[in-house]
Order: sequence, then C-alpha cells, then structure tokens
Amino acid sequence: MTRPLLGAGLAVIAWGASSVIAKSTDLGGLALATYRFLGYFVILLAFQAARGVRIPLRVLRDSFPGGLMLALDVGLFFSAVKLTTVVNATLIGALQPIVIGVVAARFFGEQIRLRDAAWSALALLGVVGVVASSGSTAGTSMRGDLLAVGALLAWSAYFITAKRSRGTMTSTEFTGGTAFWAGAINLPFAAALGQDLSMPSTRDIVLLIAMIGFGSVLGHGLMNWSLVRIPLWIGSTFTLLSPVASAAVAWVALGEALNWTQVTGMALVLVSLGVIVRGQATRVPDVVEPVAA
Repeated sequence: MTRPLLGAGLAVIAWGASSVIAKSTDLGGLALATYRFLGYFVILLAFQAARGVRIPLRVLRDSFPGGLMLALDVGLFFSAVKLTTVVNATLIGALQPIVIGVVAARFFGEQIRLRDAAWSALALLGVVGVVASSGSTAGTSMRGDLLAVGALLAWSAYFITAKRSRGTMTSTEFTGGTAFWAGAINLPFAAALGQDLSMPSTRDIVLLIAMIGFGSVLGHGLMNWSLVRIPLWIGSTFTLLSPVASAAVAWVALGEALNWTQVTGMALVLVSLGVIVRGQATRVPDVVEPVAA
C-alpha cells in the first residue's frame, strides 16, 4: 500500500517546516506548545461537531500516555530550537529509528531486512553529513542539545503509543486526545517558568496557525493515520526526512547556510528512503482502522 507510505513521508516534511516556524516565533517553547496543541484541539472539536461526531471521554483517558509523551517531546524540542540550531535539534531527533528499531523487533515482532537496515544506515549517515559539515557552530549550545536528547526519548515513546492505539480509537481521536494533553500539561509549566501566555502578536498568531496546519493537521494527523497501517520501524525511518526538510526551509527562510557536503547528505537521505519505500510499497498489508464512536 503506497498511500500510508506517502502519508508518513508528507508528515515528516511538514514537521521539518514546523521546526523552522517554531524558530521564527517570539514565543517561549512551552508557551508555543500550549497554544499550538490546545488551538488544534479546539479546531478539531469544532470540525467534528460540524460533522455530527463527538470525541468521547474515554478517548481522553486512553490517549493520556501518548499525550504525556507528546507534551514532553514538544516542550523539550521547542525549547531546544530556541537554544541550538534547527538542524542540530532535528539531527538528534533523527536518531529515533535506532531506538524504534530495537523496540519494534523486541515487542512488535517486526523483522527488518538486512537490505533495508543498510539503506536506513546510509540515510542516517546522510543526516549526519547535513549537520557535521555545517562549518560553523554558531547558534548551538550544549544545553539545547541535551534538551533535544530528552525530546528524542519522549518522541520515541509517543510513536510506540500511537502504534498501540490501533483498535481502541481512530487516528483522528488519538491525534485530538494527545493534542489536548500536550497543551494542558505544558500550560502550567509555561506559567511557572514565567513564559508569556498573554495574547500573541498578530505575527505570532499567523505563525501559530501555520504550525497547527503543518505540525498537527499534516504532521501528526498523517503520521498517526499511517502508523496503524505500516510497520513501526518504517514510520520511524521516515523521520530522517525531517532534518532534510528543516535544513532546506531554514536555508530559504532563516538564511542558515548549506554547503555541498550537506547537499550531498540530503541527497543520500532522499535516495536511501526512496529505495526503502520502493521495496516496501507492495509489502505493506491493508489495515482497517476502527470506526469512531
């Protein structure tokens, strides 16, 4: 099945663009997470109400573990990109396939072919090239990088809970439920740390709407829909596209420099993932998603 693979690919590209938008706002990391996810949840409620569909309370209960992991991820990641470069933060996040590969084999019984593992390793090597050859460490910090490592662990746990949600709720319900918890959990921490939670400026509101569209509607919505239809390790491997998208968008929008080694690394990521997708397109079984309550 090619549509879930395409959905996963589009999701991580959207996440890459969302990272650059986060860098461009004047909001603190936790305040940004609060506005983004609670805003998405309100929009989703209105959309579902217009369709005559409600989100049952059990969804909020069952989505709490995923929401907690997502809250930790976005809070740590958005704070990281304020302290280090967008590319550094997304590179650390791109190490997720290593964590997920172990979990997928141990707990989900997924078998990764040696050929696919080799191409995944090449893609990861390409991602390393995107960052390691930047030629400058301006804008980086050890504190920011450590926050990105914490986000990596929480992000991996979120993927696992998304995969395990199959059969208990639809991908839309899971996305909405986790968005509620991500916003609600980050709210008191943002207030306690003194981050400005007053009405954002017009510019930041526009950027927030863009983040909701790219990061939540396209990113989380498409990835959660795809994860119940494809092996967990494939969805995780697709996250290697995120640094490529972030680097490309940051080059255009923020003026972060790219050199030929980085461009070569980006091309290696694209080619490697293309080979994996081509080999998997006819091997992914159809999965029927549960009907919304």
